[in-house]
Amino acid sequence: MALRNTYLREKYIFIRGEAMIPILTGLGAREDDFSLVQEISDLTGPDPTLDYRSVTYGRYHIDPETRSIRRLVSQPYTLTIQEDYKRHDSGIPRTFDEAPTAMQGNTVVQALMLFKALVFHNVPIPPRQNLNYSSPSWICTMFNARTHTHRSSGVFGEPALEGVHSDGSDHTMTVFLGSSNMSPDSAVTFMHDNAEVTGIQTAETNPSLIRGRVQHRAFLDTLMFVDHAFKHSVTSVSQVDDKRPATRDMLVVFTRKGKEEGHVSGYVDSLELHAGEPLCMPMWLP
Repeated sequence: MALRNTYLREKYIFIRGEAMIPILTGLGAREDDFSLVQEISDLTGPDPTLDYRSVTYGRYHIDPETRSIRRLVSQPYTLTIQEDYKRHDSGIPRTFDEAPTAMQGNTVVQALMLFKALVFHNVPIPPRQNLNYSSPSWICTMFNARTHTHRSSGVFGEPALEGVHSDGSDHTMTVFLGSSNMSPDSAVTFMHDNAEVTGIQTAETNPSLIRGRVQHRAFLDTLMFVDHAFKHSVTSVSQVDDKRPATRDMLVVFTRKGKEEGHVSGYVDSLELHAGEPLCMPMWLP
């Protein structure tokens, strides 16, 4: 609840992994799943528009009325320039490999979803256009993403190739799962004022518009922020040993209200449950 109070005041929180472990354990994470969750990124599949990243993806319905989180059918994922996401694939519907049971069935992953729901419950946020804020329901989109860098092979890993951006979300959470051969100066996250120019790289930004700086370095280091209250950027992934590839494994969890007719992505969220990889877990809220 102290973290929730900080989130209410600052609109973002950064929690070190060592502090997350007892929180997640209290929310039901089993001891053996802490080691297993560090291996789930091995199951990621090719990204359709980025050659340096592999991904799995799942959609979930957070329903405070029934106090449950349920897996939804897969839909294409689209972000647009109008949502402050300026990249070569802006506006293009993307389809990713679906989240496997080993990912969504891991109790650490489930506890992370519960943690996020507890923190953002009833937090005032700036609204986005054509999202249904009259509904109690939330749509949660969870990515497991592995970023690769191997310069001698021409692979340059960019956790945020789009530069300064937003993610079309209401609440965003990023969780560090692990890395290999990644340099200590890699993947620094900057929080920018919304006045910053969308699409420019971190090095081009105005220092006076930086509102925060964090770096995920240890297992379960967790950043959570109100997506529409800031823009953000992430620096590159670099290698320690140029002869070996570098990897960075993350869970990225976007949560927002459901899309209405007229949303810039061009489609409305389906609440149809997933038949092939179902999940229904109880949720307790204050």
